[in-house]
Amino acid sequence: MTEQDLLAQPPADYMNEAQQGFFRTLLLAQRNELQARIDAEFLVLREQEPNSDPADVGSAEEQRQWQLRLLEREKKLLDKIDDALERLARGEYGWCRETGEPIGLQRLLLRPTATLCIEAKEREELRERHKRAI
Repeated sequence: MTEQDLLAQPPADYMNEAQQGFFRTLLLAQRNELQARIDAEFLVLREQEPNSDPADVGSAEEQRQWQLRLLEREKKLLDKIDDALERLARGEYGWCRETGEPIGLQRLLLRPTATLCIEAKEREELRERHKRAI
């Protein structure tokens, strides 16, 4: 199934077997790609040689910290993908965790790990902005 086929289906078919299969395939592909990037980054981190020049040590440490932050972000995304795959297995994927309404195919295509519909996400962002302003 292509994205066009997915979007051409009637609203009554939301999260049918074919759509769930499409998103399972998409999430697994993203997971495999992300895991490969994480593995490659870990390999680079392990193979870095220590430098004796103090300037090089500082630069190397800064690069290492940047790589670790990147790995942390990628690990969080990996966890979100795993959560989405678990929701798929339970039959909860594609439904807003706050309202129970459909998240929507277009939103899921843009962000397959989404757990909130647009309206609920906007409310969450407003609450976060309000908390930061206080």
